[in-house]
Amino acid sequence: MLEVLQYEFIQNALIAGVLISIAAGIIGSLVVVNKITFLTGGIAHSSYGGIGLAIYLGIPVLFGATVFAVLTAVIIAIITLKNRTRIDAIIGMMWASGMAIGIIFVDLTPGYNVDLMSYLFGSIIAVSNDDILYMTCLDIFIIGIVVFFYKEILAVSYDSEFASLRGINVKFFYTLILILAALCVVAAIKAVGLILVIALLTIPTYLAETFASKLSTMMIISSILATMFTILGLIVSYMYDISSGASIIMVAVIILAAVKFLNFKK
Repeated sequence: MLEVLQYEFIQNALIAGVLISIAAGIIGSLVVVNKITFLTGGIAHSSYGGIGLAIYLGIPVLFGATVFAVLTAVIIAIITLKNRTRIDAIIGMMWASGMAIGIIFVDLTPGYNVDLMSYLFGSIIAVSNDDILYMTCLDIFIIGIVVFFYKEILAVSYDSEFASLRGINVKFFYTLILILAALCVVAAIKAVGLILVIALLTIPTYLAETFASKLSTMMIISSILATMFTILGLIVSYMYDISSGASIIMVAVIILAAVKFLNFKK
């Protein structure tokens, strides 16, 4: 089994898995605490438009997805802050339109015949050195922002009214959290794809809540769990020759079910 580590694509997959897991653990905690899982799902699927546009323009796919995802996050933040009554319809519309835009731009790209399923369901073994560099930069940015603004983010996440009374710009930090979620989604595209990224963001955090009493502790435990799920998923994927993204998520689901079952029996 260890002999597979000599291959560069396996090494890249493991490195990418760790980088993605760190981001997913940190941002997943914020997504769950702020109850914005559905919003993050909308951002994830809308970013498919950025993938299609990047392919059409001939620019790096992750860069195109990042720009599109961040713009979508800002738009969603503005809309949801002003109108929360029809938030489900708004997110559904952006979800569908983003994916439609992506498909249309890919169809308009002459001679493009690459399988787009890898962007929907992930293909971590196809990660390149440039992708790893990009993921590293995203990780550094996410960690830096969360550490620098930790107190403000903590206050807004748990009690936005109290945060507002303390003079914290709640709208700004709410938007910032959505932007960070967008960046995390982009980082995870290569690993689990846009369809399964929400599971990677939420399952480790859901488990971490059992063992953590503080947000910072939850982020650390979530990152460790996400890393474990990713590595085990890659092993299962290699052993049985199945999709890496689906393997990672199924490992996470099985472990979550086992832990919850054991706690239920107690």
